[in-house]
Amino acid sequence: MSNSIDPSLFSAHEQALNHQPCPKCGGALRLRRAKLGPFLGCEHYPHCDYIKPLHHNDGHIVKPLGVACPECQHELVLRQGRYGMFIGCSNYPICHHIESPTANTPKEDHTSHLVCPECRQGHLIERQSRFGKTFYACDAFPKCKFAVNQPPVIGQCQACGFPLLVEKKFASGTKHLCANRKCAHVQSAD
Repeated sequence: MSNSIDPSLFSAHEQALNHQPCPKCGGALRLRRAKLGPFLGCEHYPHCDYIKPLHHNDGHIVKPLGVACPECQHELVLRQGRYGMFIGCSNYPICHHIESPTANTPKEDHTSHLVCPECRQGHLIERQSRFGKTFYACDAFPKCKFAVNQPPVIGQCQACGFPLLVEKKFASGTKHLCANRKCAHVQSAD
């Protein structure tokens, strides 16, 4: 059995893509498959690392919103990106304005007054992962990458002195844990 890919398995469009020249070295581009989908890669890999994705999940427009961008006055649009829905300027890439679709929704945030225990400059804010899970992270990201999965609580760890605790629910009741992952000391929520 050969290690090469049988070209008869691909459509005519994919076969046409297979014969484009590499813009970096001039070699032929070959259709490759990866975990994130198909792409074109240079036949001279690893000496030439040119790749070209075949389908993009990088912010295609879902619908126009009819609201002006606060930076350039072009229309804002709802986009679907790699990490979920977001609002961006229709004048991208010239204008890089983006915002969360829930940015205008007022929400009671009990964490905004908590100072980040790592950088001591930012504040902890509630965020959502691309899978919809809630976590709490420093608003100075990407400079500070501190984040916790449970709701943060004002307090100091009795074991290591770390200046932040997190609230976790157990079968025996709610407990406070040290937010320092190396310590994770459990103390009662009294």
